[in-house]
Amino acid sequence: MRVTGGIYRGRTVKCPKGVIRPAMDRMRESMFSILGHLDGQSFLDVFSGSGMIGIEAASRGAEPVELVEKDKIKKSVILQNISMVETKINLNMMPGEVYIRQCKQEFDVVHFDPPFPLKGKEKFLQLADKHGIVKKGGTLMMHYPDEESYDEQIGSLRKYDTRKYGRSMLIFYTRD
Repeated sequence: MRVTGGIYRGRTVKCPKGVIRPAMDRMRESMFSILGHLDGQSFLDVFSGSGMIGIEAASRGAEPVELVEKDKIKKSVILQNISMVETKINLNMMPGEVYIRQCKQEFDVVHFDPPFPLKGKEKFLQLADKHGIVKKGGTLMMHYPDEESYDEQIGSLRKYDTRKYGRSMLIFYTRD
């Protein structure tokens, strides 16, 4: 996999062993185009897999960047991947719901990419709202399979866009 844009464009990112579903280049390019400039914006990637989305965010100016991944098998590859960039990217090895409950920080952009077979993904959206991890006016986006659907409003999170890429969907919420 290669970084598709920004200052690290073209750098190669390794894919860790285990269950992983890397985001397609076209979807990543589109997602970051929708987000626009990330200079100085804080970015949280939950279910980070290889760290690719966080690296893409850093490449486009996001800082600080936080990654959350619970699969310890992926840790060494994620650390290797984030070491190739000069931007500080912090890796948190824990379940996403634990991180969200403990998090004392608000982020400009939050990205969730839970495993497609995982049931009850809406709980992550509800937790994000309850624990206020998205700044007012910030963006929360989630990658999910097209057979699922999500509410227009989840607490203070209001849906403002949905995109389809094959059988993958991206939903975008903003915090009112």
